[in-house]
Amino acid sequence: MLIAKHQNIIDKAVKANQERTFYAQYPEHPKAYGEEAPPQGETSFKELLNKPFPRLKQKVVDGWHGEEVSPYTLQPLGITYPIVSAEELVNAGKRAGQRWAQLSVADRAGILTETLEKIQHHFFEIAHATMHTTGQSFMMSFQASGPHANDRALEAIAMGYQQLQHFPEHQTWEKPMGKISVKLEKTFKPVPKGLGLVIGCSTFPVWNSLPGMYADLITGNAVIVKPHPKAILPIAIVVAAIQQVLEENGQDPYTCQLAADSSEQPITKTLSEHPDVALIDYTGGSAFGNYVESLASPRKTVFTEKAGVNSVILDSVKDIDAVMQNLAFSVSLYSGQMCTAPQNFFIPESGIDTPNGKVSYDEVAQKFKDAIQALVNNPKMGAGTLGAVQNEATLQRVKAAGETGAKVLLSGAPVANDEYAGARTYSPTVLEVTANDTKVFEQELFGPVVLLVKTKDTDHSITLARGMADKHGAITCGAYTTNDAVKEKIADAMNSVFTPVSFNFTGFIWVNQHAAFSDLHVSGGNPAGNASFTNPEFIVKRFVWVGNRTYVD
Repeated sequence: MLIAKHQNIIDKAVKANQERTFYAQYPEHPKAYGEEAPPQGETSFKELLNKPFPRLKQKVVDGWHGEEVSPYTLQPLGITYPIVSAEELVNAGKRAGQRWAQLSVADRAGILTETLEKIQHHFFEIAHATMHTTGQSFMMSFQASGPHANDRALEAIAMGYQQLQHFPEHQTWEKPMGKISVKLEKTFKPVPKGLGLVIGCSTFPVWNSLPGMYADLITGNAVIVKPHPKAILPIAIVVAAIQQVLEENGQDPYTCQLAADSSEQPITKTLSEHPDVALIDYTGGSAFGNYVESLASPRKTVFTEKAGVNSVILDSVKDIDAVMQNLAFSVSLYSGQMCTAPQNFFIPESGIDTPNGKVSYDEVAQKFKDAIQALVNNPKMGAGTLGAVQNEATLQRVKAAGETGAKVLLSGAPVANDEYAGARTYSPTVLEVTANDTKVFEQELFGPVVLLVKTKDTDHSITLARGMADKHGAITCGAYTTNDAVKEKIADAMNSVFTPVSFNFTGFIWVNQHAAFSDLHVSGGNPAGNASFTNPEFIVKRFVWVGNRTYVD
């Protein structure tokens, strides 16, 4: 019984979910996995190139296709994946799901934790796959698609393990009625809603997909994983490992299927609209996310993480240079291609207060520009922090950012990568706008683009940031103030539109980061997305409690 093998891991994860303290089952330091793991991972990755992906247990295949191109080499990976019809995927998933649903919660939790233990042996291989499909740096690829993704998957398992045992399986119910009583035997059963579909994105193909996948699986639903056609390999490695563990433990590997497609012949809408797909998890742009949300019905439950317009409110600081260094890193990390990256910086026209007096608006802007340039031009940090731009369309959009009518304070430019001379790189562009330029800053400018918005005062900044989150959604908000009353005012305003605030971050913690077992990623309360992982709702909406009663003579 795998639950006995992994009970300690599951219990610690449940405890961490409840207490919200720091917990990591999978260390984020590469050295924790032994000296042989990094070279073995790189070798395994290279062995996958320029051939059909061999590891999936899916046997019914209509053809093979692959179109991934490395943002570092700008060369195709040459890997092809099985193309399977939507109808075949759904039918196979339904068959597998019936069997998977019969397992106890404990048995499912044990098997799923075993899959994570299997996946960790592929962390370095997945890191190279992520790097050469998304453009993340190697270290970010390793951490985000490896230990951090596994931890978020374990978080979903633990939350499911807890919620699925919220009521007793069996209870004897007796109602006194004078000289007699009525006695019933009652059972309480969590019934899975049905087949799940997880729609992945091109920038975080593992980290954003695993919570939905494991939330479906722990609640007894089979799942179809539909990756972005330009970022398949990282999640294909994961799905193959899951299928292997399922088969090794007498389960149907079709319980978790990969649904690769092509840009020319996408199957996402066909799968999403299929009447037998009961659950959809989506990560990506708002336009398609709005379409996915429109499919929600009593028979189809939808979980989305879309785009938002994230703000930073600058009021007063203890150390202006430390703040600017922190923010420069936040906007440069992975070239701003994170859903949590800050975009709009609201700065009072009179400047911000410091222990050494007020720093003018122009000085703040200059210090910010200087901090960005110092980072991106640092030979030891620049290329590794920026990574590469995932696709050419993002790069062209960034290059055209200066045409918005905003004042260009700092022009982005390619940054040399010593390891990959042809890498698609670009440093942050910094634009300045007024509070009246709403058409410019009321939209997500995905990629390395930052807007400084000059406001009347901090109250004005708060009003604008709150309005952005309310109207367009926000996943994060950064704020800097040394005044407790102002801090409370910012928290109240942003929380009222369901946006969390990170106050006074400096040093080695950034607004971009969300920690498993503690931070709720996306609140689910504003237009940036309707779901939050991993809170109880992320789990309980995937099954239905059904109670049966038997009369006892």
